[in-house]
Amino acid sequence: MNASTQTNLDALQQQAQVDIAAAADARAIEALRVDLLGKKGRVTDLLKQLGTMAPDARKAFGEQINRVKETLSGQLEARARAIADADLARRIASETIDVSLPGRGENAGGLHPVTRTIRRIEQIFNAMGFESVEGPEIEDDWHNFQALNIPESHPARAMQDTFYALNGARLLRTHTSPVQVRTMQARKPPIRIICPGRVYRVDFDRTHSPMFHQVEGLYVAENVGLADLKHDLQKFLSLFFERDAEAMFRPSYFPFVEPGADVHMRWGDRWLELLGCGVIHPNVLAAVGIDPERYSGYAFGMGVERLAMLRYGVDDLRLFFNNDLRFLEQFR
Repeated sequence: MNASTQTNLDALQQQAQVDIAAAADARAIEALRVDLLGKKGRVTDLLKQLGTMAPDARKAFGEQINRVKETLSGQLEARARAIADADLARRIASETIDVSLPGRGENAGGLHPVTRTIRRIEQIFNAMGFESVEGPEIEDDWHNFQALNIPESHPARAMQDTFYALNGARLLRTHTSPVQVRTMQARKPPIRIICPGRVYRVDFDRTHSPMFHQVEGLYVAENVGLADLKHDLQKFLSLFFERDAEAMFRPSYFPFVEPGADVHMRWGDRWLELLGCGVIHPNVLAAVGIDPERYSGYAFGMGVERLAMLRYGVDDLRLFFNNDLRFLEQFR
């Protein structure tokens, strides 16, 4: 091997390493591989010269060429991987979605004022020892009327006209009193419950809706009377309105209580009717299998929307159901 051949090999390796480092893409790497290591490549041409050399020189020069070939092949592969990794990184960066960006159009919600009022009523009565109980909104005539001392053709039914189905066999309940009936049928006294839920009547104006919410209460035990009723309702009104409520019980008629009363509360310089109540009629206790000679009780019922209107200063009940965001966002 002469000095010129060795010089050519060194120069080829140095230049190849410069070209490999400067290659910008996979196409350039492939072109260099063919130019250096292909069948007609420059390194391959040097291998063809081994046949003209003396045996000793051929062995030494062949080992050098193989080392150069392996070195260049490794550098080509490393450069190809680096280019591929860089391309992948650029693609990932260009396609990445920044999930840390804030969402668009997402606003914090809030409880509906009717829901807020129901929860407040439940919280107060639960603290007074009443259990919250719910029942079906689709009822039968017996649970909704007859068990409550309201037989067929009774005039009181005219005030509770509702929606009937299946030839009158089923109806949308007009009050949550059927929940009281079902509870008294299933349990023995003492019973102390409130019954929140939706009820239905044919009414629609500023203070009435064909669907509205009620919370009714029931307390049945031995020696329960009107004094217990007045005490508990007076306490509830004071806690609900967060002031010493001045209440007046005015005699009124309800078929399922005797005596019955409307509860009025002083509101500024006038009296406002808030709810109805009374001592449970013996016929109601007998209808559900409770001995009226041993047990007595009281019941009351209030419209949730009416209390919500007073608490939040709303003058039209229909605002609660119109879903006007300008109105509802005030309670968020």
